[in-house]
Amino acid sequence: MAGPEIERLIQLLARLPGLGPRSARRAALHLLKKKDALLLPLAAALREVGDSVHACSVCGNLDTRDPCAICTDARRDEALLCVVEGVADLWALERAGVFRGRYHVLGGTLSALDGIGPADLNVDSLVARVSGGRVKEVIIATNATVEGQTTAHYITDRIAPSGVQISRLAHGVPVGGELDYLDDGTLGAALKARRPL
Repeated sequence: MAGPEIERLIQLLARLPGLGPRSARRAALHLLKKKDALLLPLAAALREVGDSVHACSVCGNLDTRDPCAICTDARRDEALLCVVEGVADLWALERAGVFRGRYHVLGGTLSALDGIGPADLNVDSLVARVSGGRVKEVIIATNATVEGQTTAHYITDRIAPSGVQISRLAHGVPVGGELDYLDDGTLGAALKARRPL
């Protein structure tokens, strides 16, 4: 039906979350119909982002500079460190505007079924940050899933010897829920109602 270039575009779009083959085909057709207004600017933006955005060497956030804007913001409380599974969770908390500390992105959760162990996550760098003496409280904001709970317990065991206060988001976050899908009010209430582990 379409040339190999168009089929490749459809296959790449189908890899995006929420897009199956049919949705990817519709998106590709829309992009091609709006070539000058949408396709070419999108291609340029993707190229620019691909060349300039990197993971922050301190926290793991995505930014054009290293360390990222959050890590270099002097107005943020460096004594508060919020541990999240991924960048989407960090962005969700930032979007809610309820946290003014620093972050640490784990890069996932522990999962024996998926073969993800402690060495696959940014846990060692978290332990090093906490051991530095500037962090007074670590807020564990992993998702309320089995993997998120397991990861939270593992992190607690690893950083407890440092003597830092450890807290977790309140149970207002629904079990099985993911931070990126929660509304700002729920995120704000959960963060304010955190409690020690």
